[in-house]
Amino acid sequence: MKEIKAYIRKEKADIVIRKLQEAGVTGMTVLDANALAEWADKEAFSYSIEYVQKYSTIIKIELICNNEDVNKLMNVIIKYGHTGKSGDGWVFISNIEKSVRIKTGEMNKIK
Repeated sequence: MKEIKAYIRKEKADIVIRKLQEAGVTGMTVLDANALAEWADKEAFSYSIEYVQKYSTIIKIELICNNEDVNKLMNVIIKYGHTGKSGDGWVFISNIEKSVRIKTGEMNKIK
């Protein structure tokens, strides 16, 4: 199993999420986040007293998938999250060693 974490522009979230669902993703976590300093979009950043630096609002998408689906899903995120501008984001892929469904105790099964 793989975990995909993607940090994308907020304005690209709807299409990326829709295209991931069309590609077979049945569940994901979607969070508002702030990109700081070098990750901040140079055209849309704000200054924050709280962070004392530049930041821009982004979306973080997290999902777990089978190994054979990881490249397909990564390419969906890249294709539909791309604008060609600085601040388009990042995609990170990690291995998942084990998963346990809390309700049933079932291990290492994803749908």
